Amino acid sequence: MTADNEQPGEQPGHQPGQHPSGSHQHGHSVYEPGEFLDAPPDEAIPEPEVSLARRFLNIRTIGSILFGVAMLALLFKVVLNIDLGQTWRQISGANLAFLLLATLSYYATFPLRGLRWRFVLGRVGTQIGRRDAAEILFLSWFVNCLVPAKLGDLYRAYLLKANYGGSISRTVGTIFIERIADIVVIFALALAAGFWSFRGRSRPEIDALFLAGFVVAAILVLLVIGLNYFGGHLSRFLPERVADLYERFHEGSTGALTARSLPVIGAFTIVIWLFEGLRLFFVIRALDLPDANLGISASLFVALAGSLLTAIPLTPAGVGFVEAGIVGLLALYGVVGEPAVAVALTDRAISILTVILLGGIFYAFSAKVRRAHAGGVGPEGAPA
Repeated sequence: MTADNEQPGEQPGHQPGQHPSGSHQHGHSVYEPGEFLDAPPDEAIPEPEVSLARRFLNIRTIGSILFGVAMLALLFKVVLNIDLGQTWRQISGANLAFLLLATLSYYATFPLRGLRWRFVLGRVGTQIGRRDAAEILFLSWFVNCLVPAKLGDLYRAYLLKANYGGSISRTVGTIFIERIADIVVIFALALAAGFWSFRGRSRPEIDALFLAGFVVAAILVLLVIGLNYFGGHLSRFLPERVADLYERFHEGSTGALTARSLPVIGAFTIVIWLFEGLRLFFVIRALDLPDANLGISASLFVALAGSLLTAIPLTPAGVGFVEAGIVGLLALYGVVGEPAVAVALTDRAISILTVILLGGIFYAFSAKVRRAHAGGVGPEGAPA
């Protein structure tokens, strides 16, 4: 696989086919994200350098998983003094029909995310099929559930590059726009759902949360506007190598932002996160907890606010942080103790464990993964 089809500036002593730090002598066994983006266009990165097995067995990945598990143990046993036996009995008695609806609601988001990404890619000149986009995106979700730091997003760019010759930094730009759209819509929907579910109840901590959410969403919107209108001038102040990468990132992140495309991206994003809220709603219904009789607006608020914590890069898929967030948010509605923990663990089992199981099957049999690890394609889509 070649790392990208973009032409970075030369460094003193650099020879074609070498990593900028010299023939992969970067001091560790796997590429770091910055090195991956910065590798020369004619460099064939060996499969072991991007091997998921080596990344998963990396000491930092193992440490991040142990850290997340330790957080959960501290929260459940020390802070909340949870009876895990009672929690398991509540989970094991869940209504399977509602659990199936929760799972279907969650997996309905992947073809929608694939369509959204395909639309954004098309706006910046990369054409890809609907099923192909959904498959690559799902594989990136699988990687994000195994390793920290959202490296699945970089793996998505790697698969696109290897199979379709797309620019890595430009692809990262399209993923950046996805993330901004997600965060803005999450805040908007969460604020609306929270306002509706808490209507008539004056709670200072909720008011502060709403205000913080509004400020963050406004800042992100201003950031995208600034990137769209003024970001193109930033490259003139950057070193040549960084400027080349930045220009492609800027093209990928702003190329799809037009008056016609924004409503389409927004509509996809709203539907995606409504399905995410439905997942938690059905999980609560499945557990049939008398103290967790939350309506759709409350479920949407908890699901969306909790999902923001997946962005914390310290653990895979935000393990430890998201569960704590869901338990804390449920407490705002009076759902505490074992019922809250049962909801959090069941919801996360659907959004993490099922992805690891199904994603592992996809990863093992995916022709795109085999093609990427066998050398990929050239800039024009021809075999490398």
